[in-house]
Amino acid sequence: MRYIGRWLSLTFLLVAVSAAAGDFQARAPAPAPALRVQDLSGSTVSLADYRGRVVLLNFWASWCPPCRQEMPSMERLRKKMAGRPLAIVGVDSGESAEEVKAFLPTLKVAFPIFLDPDSENTRRWKVFALPTSFLIDAQGRVRYSIAGPTEWDAGEGLALIEKLLAEIPATQR
Repeated sequence: MRYIGRWLSLTFLLVAVSAAAGDFQARAPAPAPALRVQDLSGSTVSLADYRGRVVLLNFWASWCPPCRQEMPSMERLRKKMAGRPLAIVGVDSGESAEEVKAFLPTLKVAFPIFLDPDSENTRRWKVFALPTSFLIDAQGRVRYSIAGPTEWDAGEGLALIEKLLAEIPATQR
């Protein structure tokens, strides 16, 4: 497990140095890969549970400084968007439930945190750097991705979320 974490950390540094990390990438709308994870109480959750809402799906780890850097902006976004059809979902990659539970009090976030202890979902989603986030539309299609941290409650991230929310018919909001 720690090997995967160190590998992902090194990969993040390489991506940050060699590419324009932090730039949103538009994607041709395609169905999101499967995502079945457990929450901190052991219940299984699926991405399909969020159909009808825009989803900000964030892959992160507690040992990742850029991940910890962007989490407060995700919490501010959650508060700003209260009552709107947006779900913010954090998926911890490669750590045990005990590690995540021990770390979470330092974050003070109220959005759901799910576990991917064996990084199976991380690989399925082709995440090579942490943090990596995906914006998924209400039909369950990946529309944007970003490798690296961003400020979610302002700027381009917020604008893209507003764009996806505006696509939801008013009768379904």
